Amino acid sequence: MPKKIYDIKPPKVVNKIKVEQKPKETVAIKRTRAKKTVYQQAQPVNKEPIVSQIPAQKIKKQNRSFKKPIFIGASVLVIMFGIFLFFALQKVDVLIWPKVETLSFKETITADKSATSIDEANIAIPAQYFEATKTNSQDFPATGNADNAGQATGSITIYNKYDPATPFSFKAGTHFMSDSGKLFVALQKVSIPAATKSGSKITPGSVTIQVQAVEGGTDYNIAPSNFSIPGLKGTAYYYSVYATSTSAMTGGYTGKVKKVTDDDIQGAQDVLTKKTTDDATTALKSQIPTGYVLLDNASLSNVTNASTPTKSGTVADKFTYSVTVKASALVFKKSDIDQFAKNYIISKIPDGKTLLDSTFKDDYSASSVDVSGGKATINLNCSSGVYQNIDKNSVALSLIGENENQIKQTINNSLGNQISKVQINFWPFWVTSAPNSQKTVNIQLKF
Repeated sequence: MPKKIYDIKPPKVVNKIKVEQKPKETVAIKRTRAKKTVYQQAQPVNKEPIVSQIPAQKIKKQNRSFKKPIFIGASVLVIMFGIFLFFALQKVDVLIWPKVETLSFKETITADKSATSIDEANIAIPAQYFEATKTNSQDFPATGNADNAGQATGSITIYNKYDPATPFSFKAGTHFMSDSGKLFVALQKVSIPAATKSGSKITPGSVTIQVQAVEGGTDYNIAPSNFSIPGLKGTAYYYSVYATSTSAMTGGYTGKVKKVTDDDIQGAQDVLTKKTTDDATTALKSQIPTGYVLLDNASLSNVTNASTPTKSGTVADKFTYSVTVKASALVFKKSDIDQFAKNYIISKIPDGKTLLDSTFKDDYSASSVDVSGGKATINLNCSSGVYQNIDKNSVALSLIGENENQIKQTINNSLGNQISKVQINFWPFWVTSAPNSQKTVNIQLKF
C-alpha cells in the first residue's frame, strides 16, 4: 500500500507516533486535549510493572551536591586539628643523666626502750620490749628394766628367857634368820619383857611382831620356822633370845617391769624444753607488729620450771614431765633505723648535693644486747648515691626558643661535668626548637 503523506498530521496520527517513540518501560501516557483525556496503554515487558526512571545525569548532579560539603567540612577539621597540634601541643623533653657519687658510712647506734623518738644527738633510736610465757606437760615412757620381786611377809613371836631376867629392846630393821638361812627384818621397834622364874622353872617373856623378807621372790615364802638373831651371836644372849613362826610367810614373787632412769628424766627435760622454747618464741614473735626488726641475738629464753614428781628408779611404765619457758625480745622499727641512716648520710653530704633515694642501702647487726635491761648496741652500715642539685625550672627557662644544639650547649655550660648524658626529644615531629613557654619545656632527670 502506498504510504500516505500528510502536510499537517492529524491528532490521532501524532499521538500514535508519540506513543511508539516512548520507552517500553513507560507505564502510561496521559494527554489532555480540548478537555478530553486520552489514555494509551503500552504492553508491559515480562508482565512486570514499570516505573519511570530518573535520568542518570540528574543523579550524578545530586551526588556531587552531597559530597562537596562533606569534603569541605573534613578539610576544615583537618586544618583546625593541624593548627591545634602546631600551637597547643608543641613541647620538648630534655632528659638529663646526672653523675652519681656513692657515699658509705659506718656508725654504732643504741636501741633503747626508754627513748621515745629518734635521737640524732645521742645516736639512739627507740626500742620496744616484748615477752611471752609457755608451759607444756607431757608423758614420757620409762626405758629402764627391773625385776619386780615381791617380798614375803609374816609374823614371828620373840622369846626372852635370859637368866637373870632382863628385858630386851630391838630397833626396827633388826634381822632374824630362819633355820633355812632366809633373812627377815622387824618392821617396827621391839620391846621384849623379861622372863619370869618360879623355882627352877623359867617362863620366857614374849612378843609377836611383823617381819618382811630382805629380798623379793618366792623363795621367802617359807613354812613355819625357828629364827635366831644374828646380831646377838657371840654373846650370852644368843641362845636365850630367839623367835618362832606358827604360819608360813606369804607374798613373795618375781617378775620383769619398767622403771624410770636418770637418762629418761634428762631426755624428757631436753625434748620438752626445746618444744616449749619454740612455742614461747613463736608466741613472742606473733606479738611483734609488722615493720619491727628482731635481730638474731636480741631475744632471750629462760626455763623457769622443769620438773617431774617421779624419782629415778621408780617402777613405772611412764612418767610426766613439765617445763615452763619465758621468751623475751628487744625490737625496733625498721623505719626508725632507715630514717636515722638517711639523716646521717644527708648530714655528711657536701653542699649542693642531693641524696638519691633509689640507691639508699643499710644493714645492721647487734654487737651486744641486754634484753632485760632494754638496750642493744647496733652496728650500722649505710650508703647512698648523691648527685649535683639541678634547678629544673631555671634550666627550662633558659632553654626557651633554642634548637637541639643550642640546648645541649646551654646545659653543658651550666652543668658541665656534673652530668654524663643529655637527650632531647621534640614533639610533634616537625618541631625543631623549644616552644616559647616554660611549661612546654619538660626537664627529666634520669639515673
